[in-house]
Amino acid sequence: MRLVRQNDQKRAKWTGARGVVVVLAVSALASAACGGAADPAHTSSEVDRGAGAQRDHGRQNPLQAPPARALDAYASKLLRSYTAQVAATRHWGLGKVPLAPPLPPAKKPVLRTRKGFEVTGHERDGLPPVVTGIPTREKVVFLTIDDGAEKDPAFLRMTSDLKIPYTAFLTDNVVRSDYGYFRQMRDRGVGLNNHTLRHRYLRRLPYAEQKREICGMQDVMQKQFGKRPALFRPPYGSYDRDTLRAAKACGIKAVLLWNEEVFPGRWAYREAGRNLHPGDIVLSHFRGKGQWKGTMPDMIRDFMKRVTEQGYAVARLEDYL
Repeated sequence: MRLVRQNDQKRAKWTGARGVVVVLAVSALASAACGGAADPAHTSSEVDRGAGAQRDHGRQNPLQAPPARALDAYASKLLRSYTAQVAATRHWGLGKVPLAPPLPPAKKPVLRTRKGFEVTGHERDGLPPVVTGIPTREKVVFLTIDDGAEKDPAFLRMTSDLKIPYTAFLTDNVVRSDYGYFRQMRDRGVGLNNHTLRHRYLRRLPYAEQKREICGMQDVMQKQFGKRPALFRPPYGSYDRDTLRAAKACGIKAVLLWNEEVFPGRWAYREAGRNLHPGDIVLSHFRGKGQWKGTMPDMIRDFMKRVTEQGYAVARLEDYL
């Protein structure tokens, strides 16, 4: 028994020392990313969150620490991941390393229509819930991008390098010129969802035409991307009871609106206060300099700056649904 206790004590001391080495190494990497002069207020946050402590979130990073016998491999994996993240942050011109999201919830939240967004007979008829955010206490937000007009290869590289998750809502009349671009998204784990065939103002259409717009896009999504989506966003965020009836008939489980919208150089807010909230859905669009004062990578830089400064991580929407 005495020998066992001595071995346990030695193992505990070694594990603690190794943990210190890992934190110091990650601190050095964060310092190097800032040109050698670390910002104490931010670097400690980067290390804690980026390296897996996740103190603010109260949960571990997906790189969970294994038993002591595998700590060397874990430390190497952790450092490689963080080194790549630091390099991508510098390459793409972000001021700070994005915060890592917490583990996905074991139990998915129940979506309920936001108060004031209901239609007559909403619950009675079992119509899809209409939401602007996902119920969670975690400091996470969700990026969603609409239509598909701009097909910028730099955007694909940037979001992949930085591991920024997002969900796309596609409109057929603008994506059909290059379905392959969006297949690349799908293959990188991006959720592809329904934004109608032609981006028409649905409330002006009778039920049959609304159903054609939604169900027709479901058919396109199945043919081109191999799956009929469960999520739908009405063009312009406009809908009525017929829209939700048609969506339900087409197999839609939830209608996702948004709480904030981001452009290159500015944000628009549904709520007063200009602050993010846990679970907020953020809207943007596939646009370029022809429609914006900037590019999609410019939009991502502005998005990540605000999100990180307010202490939030970007989570994958599909992990919460």
